[in-house]
Amino acid sequence: MAKPDPQPVMAPRMIAISSGKGGVGKSTVTVNVAVALARSGLRVGIVDADIYGPSIPGMLGITENAPPAMSPDRKVIPSEAFGVKVISMAMLSDDDAPAILRGPMVTKYLQMFVRQVDWGPLDLLLLDLPPGTGDIQLTLAQAFPLTGAVVVSTPQDVSLKIARRGLRMMEQVNVPILGVVENMSGFTCPSCGSVTHIFHQGGGEAIAKELGVRFLGNVPLDPAVVDTGDEGKPLVISAPDGPAAMAYRGIAAALSEGTASDGDLSTPFAWTIADGSGKPAPVAAAPGGVPDRLTLLDHDQAGLILQWADGKEQRLAPRDLRIACQCAKCRDEMTGNRVLAPDAVPLGIAITRIWSVGNYALGMAFSDGHDTGIYTFGQLREMQGATLEDV
Repeated sequence: MAKPDPQPVMAPRMIAISSGKGGVGKSTVTVNVAVALARSGLRVGIVDADIYGPSIPGMLGITENAPPAMSPDRKVIPSEAFGVKVISMAMLSDDDAPAILRGPMVTKYLQMFVRQVDWGPLDLLLLDLPPGTGDIQLTLAQAFPLTGAVVVSTPQDVSLKIARRGLRMMEQVNVPILGVVENMSGFTCPSCGSVTHIFHQGGGEAIAKELGVRFLGNVPLDPAVVDTGDEGKPLVISAPDGPAAMAYRGIAAALSEGTASDGDLSTPFAWTIADGSGKPAPVAAAPGGVPDRLTLLDHDQAGLILQWADGKEQRLAPRDLRIACQCAKCRDEMTGNRVLAPDAVPLGIAITRIWSVGNYALGMAFSDGHDTGIYTFGQLREMQGATLEDV
């Protein structure tokens, strides 16, 4: 009797937990939300993407000093606590050893933490990002198909202003904003129950409304947060009936809601034109979906065929795409002026490979050997090509 075909392993939803500045309690939010998700029955993992200042293992009571074990297929086996799987730079170095790494090595570790870890079946993979809008954030946005991002802020004005920058950065790389969390929103006196708004109040909800994103909730200050974090026992476990724990569970419930994938090509993909391998399957456009999401990517002798979620259709010639390349080899980085001479591009140039760059761009390789160009969806939509009706 023939064995049934194995069921395909679905990729987990990847959610980035970010903040514009440090000190807003982002990692504490990540840990407690992850444990709340796990206790609700979901399979959850955390990537501690703060390479230089990893803190997730300590908050979960993970104190392993030995290097992580390896699976038979040479993947790292993550640690686990409270039903949450974890990988972190803290597991690969001594407790007080600094991570002195240049950008390329940071990128290498981030790739390893996602792709070379034996996560097993997961429903959600939370990426605890370092504060800011730098190289790590951009690397993750380019390399992985993020389902969305959550921005954590405190109610004080300076934090909210910086949080706004983080929101805009995610928007620019087509990472959906799942919502805003206002942390440290007020201190509840354990004796009398009165609430003192140390950092003002309502700022997180106001910025979410201003930017048209969801407000996931506010988490009050709780003195037990410090103790439970130091003890490695998250607040949702040690004080499950407190207002902060209730807020974490509310955020977890919001994030556990499924995100429809209709209206967007499945990523990541790497399509070799010659043999068709890796070609992404078309998807149906979702009503009210994001306009600049691809629903179909195809190729024929006349060029690249694109269809978008809002119904727009294009056919772009390979030579036009090659001339439009914005990489440093083709454009002056300071002035933006074209360095590549159009006359140097052969009339019969062809596209040889196409791959996804996060949720916001395509990379392309051409028959002349050029393969360093990244074409954002916005750039592609603005290019003048023939519509499918013209052909």
